[in-house]
Amino acid sequence: MTEPNAAAVVPIPYGCVRRALFLLEAERAHKTTIRVLRRVPAPWLRYASGSAAPSAPVQLMGLRFANPVGLAAGFDKNGECIDGLAALGFGFIEVGTVTPRAQAGNPRPRVFRLVRQQAVINRLGFNNKGVDYLVSRLRRRHYRGVLGVNIGKNADTPMGNALDDYLICLRKVYGHASYVAVNISSPNTRGLRELQQGPALGKLLAGLNAERERLCDRYGRRMPLAIKIAPDLRDDEIGAVADALVSNGMDAVIATNTTLSRDGLEAEPLAREQGGLSGAPLMERATRVTAGLARVLGDAIPIIGVGGILSGRDACRKREAGAHLVQLYSGLIYRGPALIGECARDWVAS
Repeated sequence: MTEPNAAAVVPIPYGCVRRALFLLEAERAHKTTIRVLRRVPAPWLRYASGSAAPSAPVQLMGLRFANPVGLAAGFDKNGECIDGLAALGFGFIEVGTVTPRAQAGNPRPRVFRLVRQQAVINRLGFNNKGVDYLVSRLRRRHYRGVLGVNIGKNADTPMGNALDDYLICLRKVYGHASYVAVNISSPNTRGLRELQQGPALGKLLAGLNAERERLCDRYGRRMPLAIKIAPDLRDDEIGAVADALVSNGMDAVIATNTTLSRDGLEAEPLAREQGGLSGAPLMERATRVTAGLARVLGDAIPIIGVGGILSGRDACRKREAGAHLVQLYSGLIYRGPALIGECARDWVAS
């Protein structure tokens, strides 16, 4: 399809879109957004969203990111709308979390908006169509920018066999992704966060690194591996995780996932819902972990800052704490695609 005439396409104020989406139950609104991004041609999305981001290339992990602002995992679990998302101006896109087998996730309702706090609680539980479906979607994409795939374990896989699930996913996406992110920090899969601790973490990272080396020989390319950690780690745990990442050859750390904390939300009825909290209330907690990692890691491996970014200033705070890139998700729900360009421009200007 030819590019639309920019003068003929009027950017749609996100306030209008948000009012319509917020009339829908949260998960239904998300599915509606996925359908729109999948069906509307990318050139029209580019103009109608009004979310142009500056060219601000970043070189990390042997990859060239078009700008430092990416999409966090969880938005497009199944790779349904990669080209539509790319049209919005992201510097990189991360899809998933994907598991070896399709799974329905936890019972609905399982996503809740805390509108006054600009927050979201979810207990989705890695609902996805499985890694084979995701790979079929990756093969059909036109986007050739940096694409990460976030991998996890199936809920019914015993914790002692967790590595097997991660290896299945790693093998299947290796030829289609720019990097792989390993999710060991979702609070919505029972026992998953145990993989961040002690011998379990060392075993997982060593196994991933060994398999990566075998796949590197097969594909002639060393796939960067990033590990996504929780915002609820203590300072000593942050240091132990950092040491394990470096000693096992990991290439980046993503800080952070959602939090189980409800600090400051005691008066909010929806805060009693189980699940991981994201959005504005996560900003301080997630940024503390980023800063803690930066103190321990120095320049050893890069940090991707996630959690609570609702403005360009928030993105810059992540950078000041030590992040080399940032990712958005919940902020898009409240601010819309204009947040992408705002974060990229403020990052460049800072």
